[in-house]
Amino acid sequence: MAITDPEGEPIALRLTDSSGRIEPIPISVPDLSASQRPDTGIIPYTNVNLYARKEDFEQIEAENLQIFADTVTDQDLQFIPLSELPDSWNKAEIFRTTPQNL
Repeated sequence: MAITDPEGEPIALRLTDSSGRIEPIPISVPDLSASQRPDTGIIPYTNVNLYARKEDFEQIEAENLQIFADTVTDQDLQFIPLSELPDSWNKAEIFRTTPQNL
């Protein structure tokens, strides 16, 4: 699994354990106070992209995931076996998170 900023700069690269989980990855985010008032002029979260690969399964890309202060963000990824999609061996399932209207 790889985590990047929106421009593609790497933040973290991790391998999952046997249950498919990883240790939390610390991400720099705006101070919690930025999300407490609408007039701060600061977007109160950090956007990151997630790329997950597993042999013999479709690739997953999740774009613009929003990470807030004092919040754990879990992504429950469900891989599709390539045997169900034989023509998709080089494609990725892409999930795009739309910005919040804050």
